[in-house]
This record gives sequence, C-alpha cells and structure tokens, in this order.
Amino acid sequence: MSEPVVDVVVEVDAEHLARSVAEALVARLAAAQTLHGTASVGLTGGGIGTAVLQQVADLAATPTRETVDWTAVDIWWGDERFVPAGDDERNEKGARRALLDRVGVPPERVHAMPPSDGRFAEPEDAAAWYAAELAAAAPEGADLPRMDVLLLGMGAEGHVASIFPDSPAVRDDRPVVAVRDCPKPPPTRVSLGFSAINAAEEVWLLVSGEGKAAAVAEALAGAAPADLPAAGVHAVRATRWLLDRAAASKLPAPPG
Repeated sequence: MSEPVVDVVVEVDAEHLARSVAEALVARLAAAQTLHGTASVGLTGGGIGTAVLQQVADLAATPTRETVDWTAVDIWWGDERFVPAGDDERNEKGARRALLDRVGVPPERVHAMPPSDGRFAEPEDAAAWYAAELAAAAPEGADLPRMDVLLLGMGAEGHVASIFPDSPAVRDDRPVVAVRDCPKPPPTRVSLGFSAINAAEEVWLLVSGEGKAAAVAEALAGAAPADLPAAGVHAVRATRWLLDRAAASKLPAPPG
C-alpha cells in the first residue's frame, strides 16, 4: 500500500472554499460508487461544514459531470451534541435541512447519533450504541465500516469532532466516546475517537478564518495531539487540509 497523502489546498475565501469542497465531495462519492456500488461519508457541523452541504445539495439539483446516487450513500457523523432531537444545536438537524432532506437519502442510510431525549439518558450509553451501529455496518471481521470521506471542522484551539486539547477523549482508544464538560457549549457530546477518525479512507479538515490560522500552522508543523488534537488526524489514504486564505495565513511561504 502506498504511503498516506497529506496535502493542503487553499481557496481565496470561505465561499470559494465551500464550493470547491462540495464539487470535490461529489466527485469523490461518485468515484466510490463506481468502485463499490455505494459510498459512505461522515458529516460535520459548523459554518463551513453546513455551507459545504448546502452547496452539495445545489449541485445535486443541477446537471454536473459527476452525479451521486443519494439512495446509495451512508451518512455518519463525526460528533454530535447530546441535546434533544429538535434542538438547533444538533449537527443532524442542520445536515437534514442543508442536504439530506433535499437529496432524498433513505432513512435507513442516515446513521444519526442519539439525542438526549431518546432511548439513552447518558452519553456513555449513546456512544456505546453508536459504536455498535458502526460495527454492524462493518465487513466481517472488522469493527468499522468503510468511510470514503470524513469531513471535520477544527476549532481555534485545535479541537476536531469533540476531541478537545488535554481531554480524556484525546487518550481514549474506543471508536466512539462520550464527552463531558466540553470547554465549549453544549458541554455534553458524543464523538468519534481517533481510532475511528483515522480509519477513514480520507479525512478532509475544513478550516476557515484567521482565528484558526495559528492552530492550522501548529498542526501541520507536528504539534502533539494531546495539545492540539487536529495534529492527531491521519487517515488511511489521504488527509486533506482545505483552507481559505485567512486560515492559511500563518503557514510558511512555499519555496521559490
């Protein structure tokens, strides 16, 4: 197997970044379906993540070179806020509004993390259930399904999914973990752990804004994952940093 790729793509601003990522995602999912018959993607929330999903839905409504059969796409999440199902803080709610309800993904292919008002009162139980869902979708002998692309955002302090600096989740080797006392509200969440994140075929880190530029530079320079969790992301085939100019502003200038 070839060495995993780490690359950096810089777009002029957040709007161009969202459009570029959406086009690349459509192409990647279409290629996965050509190869496997199905595709699988892990979604993220946040401003840039939601903008990408809106752009993907717009592309689905217009003729394009590559098309995705959305009835054959499995949808997962990198993390979720452990709040009631109807809460606007839910990444699932934003994704349904921006993309899923617009393109007709079948309900059985939407693998949402449980809400706090569902069958589980504790995030630990919700995390264990989601790990079992992943395992049930995995090939025989594996604990995790193929995930063609996992989209992740990054916080200004370098958190990814709901893995925050110097938190128990940084050192937890389970595929799905409960997260309590997050430094950013809401404080209780369910998150993929590094073992699941780094099992994805490709991870795309979507980062916009000057306030995240220092963390981007530190992560790409090899910071310790305990201090800056984004530095601990290493996908199987490719880890792609997809940035706007502001987020890339503290990277070293290319030679020449």
